[in-house]
Amino acid sequence: MPNSPLTNLKIHYLSSMSEQIQREYLAQFGSLELLAKHVVEGFITGMHKSPFHGFSVEFAEHRLYNTGESTRHVDWKLYARTEKLFTKKYEEETNLRCQMVLDCSSSMLFQNKDAWSKMKFSIYAIASLIELLKKQRDAVGLSLFSDQLELHTETKSSTRHHRYLYSELEKQLKPYDQKKIKSTSAIQALHDIAELSHKRSLVIIFSDMLDDPENKDQLFEALQHLKHNKHEVILFHVVDKKNELDFELENRPYTMVDMETGEKMKLVPSEVKEHYIEQTHKYFKEVEQKCGAFGIDFKQADTNELFNDVLIQYLTKRKKMI
Repeated sequence: MPNSPLTNLKIHYLSSMSEQIQREYLAQFGSLELLAKHVVEGFITGMHKSPFHGFSVEFAEHRLYNTGESTRHVDWKLYARTEKLFTKKYEEETNLRCQMVLDCSSSMLFQNKDAWSKMKFSIYAIASLIELLKKQRDAVGLSLFSDQLELHTETKSSTRHHRYLYSELEKQLKPYDQKKIKSTSAIQALHDIAELSHKRSLVIIFSDMLDDPENKDQLFEALQHLKHNKHEVILFHVVDKKNELDFELENRPYTMVDMETGEKMKLVPSEVKEHYIEQTHKYFKEVEQKCGAFGIDFKQADTNELFNDVLIQYLTKRKKMI
């Protein structure tokens, strides 16, 4: 009897060299949903209530009929009782609008021998969420950034649009190339996304957050800009916890290479480990705390775990909070 896709996932997770997204390995969420915590704005018929009113599916209240209006929505039963003309006012319903944001800087291509790269982990997580949103009949868009905003699409729910998003994601499934390095500058990209996303949306960011620590105040301002524009924000901090945070390297000489600048540094891990861990944990703890203060969901996504486990754990916890 052949193994199921989920049984084979671990093997695929470690060994697949495919440049295409393998749909059979995307996360399966069962009855879990991705819902907005707050009311969103839109016009597509779906499962999320809009704060705006129109003539649609669910009755909200009555209002007096105005001369010259169509009589299509007049409540004739109420007229029979009151001899006054009232129009039925309905609550418009809308899909969730979700903007997926992917950091495409070169540091996202880092991987150790036991796990996927941060890029591949993020792409499969995003593809899984696209499938979930498709199931919910929700609209989804995609933004890609490195040192600038490389791509920003509108949020749509058509099959053609989904195929386009997959093709753009698959372009990022590539090995690290020292001749084509891209640095990180999330600040301006996030400001641009805040302004380009005209409808209030759920913005989900996948990034290793390896921007210049000296610019952290500007980074927080960019995240705050998204919130100021009424977007709900989820930040997945994609990281190889074992190597990048806990610095669990063999105690031997290494030549460390900055994947975004090509700069090299020779060191012995034991000589810098304590200071490195202290400063790294301090920085990302501050990011997490600032996100909490701004009402942004912060979730560490460790590439040493399976991406579907990370998503299911998060959605299960989120479901209890809504």
